[in-house]
Amino acid sequence: MNARSGESLFLSLPRLLQLCSPALPVGAYAYSQGLECAVERGWVRDEASAGDWILGLLQQNLQRLDLPIFVRLYQGWQAAHADEVRRWNARLYASREAAELQREDAQLGAALARLLTDLGMAEATLWRGASRGCFATLFSLAAVKWAIPLPVATTGLGWTWIENQVTAATRLVPLGQTASQRLLVAATPVLMDAVHAALTLPDEDIGAAAPGLALAGALHETQYSRLFRS
Repeated sequence: MNARSGESLFLSLPRLLQLCSPALPVGAYAYSQGLECAVERGWVRDEASAGDWILGLLQQNLQRLDLPIFVRLYQGWQAAHADEVRRWNARLYASREAAELQREDAQLGAALARLLTDLGMAEATLWRGASRGCFATLFSLAAVKWAIPLPVATTGLGWTWIENQVTAATRLVPLGQTASQRLLVAATPVLMDAVHAALTLPDEDIGAAAPGLALAGALHETQYSRLFRS
């Protein structure tokens, strides 16, 4: 890393932390992405199985779908190619495997669009009332406007997902605080590998299948007792 890129990262770091913070007012804490159903069914029952679930989805789903599409969204915003942004947003939304997962993405995306609009980001205005705007689409817009380098922004999006999943597992399994921190430590090298893969994955290789996630998302819709919305 040269001095200029190091200075750029230093200056953008507070904005990255803002985007990744649990205090970001988008309501991500209300969603478990099927994890609540996995716990209720006994698929996830302790620290080891929680790690298998979270890291498995990171490697098989985020690495091959969310993160590489985020790269395309970032590049689309950076080049002011609105059609490319819309195309990749539609691809990501259509890839959600359960109705709850689609609603979650749309609701988080709309919430972030409202926030960015209120913060003076004009490009977010058109997405404020969109019914199918994905969270990654607005996250990538903020990353571009706040000059967060692409690899760092991709890492931030992945970390946000991991932290939300570990937080949900802490409440649901339940896990102790030390166990949760061990999961975050274990996830770090997996995330870095996923980011590297996402940055180099060709368009034709983008796509993922997570049958367990799809089943958990569908079953959660009619689960008798729920803490989370997905």
